[in-house]
Amino acid sequence: MESNVKSNLPWVEKYRPATLTDLISHEEIISTITKFIKEEQLPHLLFYGPPGTGKTSTILACARQLYKPQSFGSMVLELNASDDRGINIVRGQILDFASTRTIFKGGYKLIILDEADAMTNDAQNALRRIIEKYTENVRFCIICNYLSKIIPAIQSRCTRFRFAPLSPDQILPRLEHVVEAEGIEVSEDGKKALMTLAGGDMRKVLNVLQSTWMAYKNVTEENVYNCVGHPLKQDINDIIFWLLNEESFKTCYEKIQKLKTQKGLALEDILTEIHLVVNRLEIPPRITSQLLINLASIEERLADGCVEKPQITALIAAFSKVRTLVV
Repeated sequence: MESNVKSNLPWVEKYRPATLTDLISHEEIISTITKFIKEEQLPHLLFYGPPGTGKTSTILACARQLYKPQSFGSMVLELNASDDRGINIVRGQILDFASTRTIFKGGYKLIILDEADAMTNDAQNALRRIIEKYTENVRFCIICNYLSKIIPAIQSRCTRFRFAPLSPDQILPRLEHVVEAEGIEVSEDGKKALMTLAGGDMRKVLNVLQSTWMAYKNVTEENVYNCVGHPLKQDINDIIFWLLNEESFKTCYEKIQKLKTQKGLALEDILTEIHLVVNRLEIPPRITSQLLINLASIEERLADGCVEKPQITALIAAFSKVRTLVV
């Protein structure tokens, strides 16, 4: 029955590392924390870095190493972004958990505050005193994406570890392990597409892999891009060709609009891919920099909620200007 339940889990949870030895990266961080645990000198921890880089998996693996399964519930308090962590929770639930000792159990408790950059400054200020006062009884692990959103008073009370985006060399072995365990078909260009889209986020790799497999039963580059609605390389090459060679402004606009509609593409994604191609174009640096400034302005307007159609005309105009300068 238990294995049945496990097989229904999303792959990102099904293949979440259970122990510190299962973790695929950040060897220096893991060896340091392992040494802390072995010597029973674990400090308060602050993990920060982009999503999907192993922050939560690392502290949960530490917790499993520190506590037996039967005592896990009474020794570990985990609060996520979905839980209310305002000042009342800090002064209530967190304070109660930190201040009470467990009878017949030695050692310290562990409080994990995930997505801590969503906490208000008042809640963080209330938390710093609890961290200081109950160090004998509890250890805190604070996890966030943006270090700047954690107040300096809390940062100074914790040992900080930065979790960098995972490199393709680190992602690939784990990806191949999941592919083999699930018995699915993934082409080499499909693997490259997954890693390109993920940008160092292991969670995104597995989520897109599972979505593509469920939708197409064959994970290729084209299927991966189609699954997430990302522009294909050929589509971007076509758009660049039209922008640089199409004489008629109207024809160029119609072709781009038609491609966008047929493939269901967002202009923001097209701009991101165009930006990568622009850096490889053989045009003078002065013109490249001007073009990138124009692309950035279009992206800013899109981020502010402007309609896409006028921004397509701005994109064509930016490249028309490049053509006149190059000629």
